[in-house]
Amino acid sequence: MATRRPHAPWSRSYGAFVKLALAVLLIRLAFAVLLGSPIPGTHVLVHLPEVPLPDWAQGIRLGGEVTAEALTFALYDALRLAALLICVGAANALANPSRLLKSLPGALYELGVAVVVALTFAPNLVADVQRLRAARRLRGRHDKGVRGLLQVGLPVLEGALERSVALAAAMDARGYGRTADVPPAVRRTTAALTLGGLLGVCAGTYGLLTAESGAYGLPVLLAGVAAALAGLWLGGRRTLRTRYRPDPWDARAWLVTASGVAVAALLTLAASRDPTALHPGVVPLVAPTLPLWPAAAVLIGLLPAFVTPAPEASHTRKEPTT
Repeated sequence: MATRRPHAPWSRSYGAFVKLALAVLLIRLAFAVLLGSPIPGTHVLVHLPEVPLPDWAQGIRLGGEVTAEALTFALYDALRLAALLICVGAANALANPSRLLKSLPGALYELGVAVVVALTFAPNLVADVQRLRAARRLRGRHDKGVRGLLQVGLPVLEGALERSVALAAAMDARGYGRTADVPPAVRRTTAALTLGGLLGVCAGTYGLLTAESGAYGLPVLLAGVAAALAGLWLGGRRTLRTRYRPDPWDARAWLVTASGVAVAALLTLAASRDPTALHPGVVPLVAPTLPLWPAAAVLIGLLPAFVTPAPEASHTRKEPTT
């Protein structure tokens, strides 16, 4: 991610997501210490003063024994959420929202616009905060702590509202929301295929996850995916879109896609064959081990760092000196 991060405003949001992940980790551990955990344990680390609670608050406690098993379970749980936030932050820092919107099918254009706007909100918010804090430091004003955050919050909110109005005006000027004249039969067929395909995907996934329905799970899943894709293809006919300089899909794009699919498939296979390797036990408390071939499978995800082109350097205009 660090070698292929573009020189754009959204690429500076990764640090904020890392800080958010650390905050989630600390909050989850603090909850486990103060509010207890349902995980039983025998290795007591500290005994905090316990606050008595009424009968209607059974299952909740304040203070008491803090065991190593409870803290380890909370740490594993928080690490999963922290890793998810870090991955989302990496996607925000690498993905170009406009290119992402162009690659979506026509039927998902409205939904894609909403997702792209949501993805660009966090990076632009971080960029606005950094810009305002730098301006306050140049003026010799306080920019840290709660006071600095409150004084920066109002200009950031004002900038977000102005950006929203400008975005709405730009979307209206470019004809967003205008649809083609599609016959009613095509609209009904599109809705039936899309809804039926999604139901088939849900039923097929449920069939694959249950042992009793494993025979029909895969066929129903494949049929649902095919019906959903057909519905998306028909739904794209009602959206009037033009493409200007479409992104080429070359061999490097196939390698990046294949690396992500390979990592997901290998980790899914590892989780199905040896669940304890990726989910270390807590009761009894055991030291986690490093599974070799799942760890090697994760390294396949580093392939885009070598096959993708380096981002273009930003050219800053220098003022003439006298």
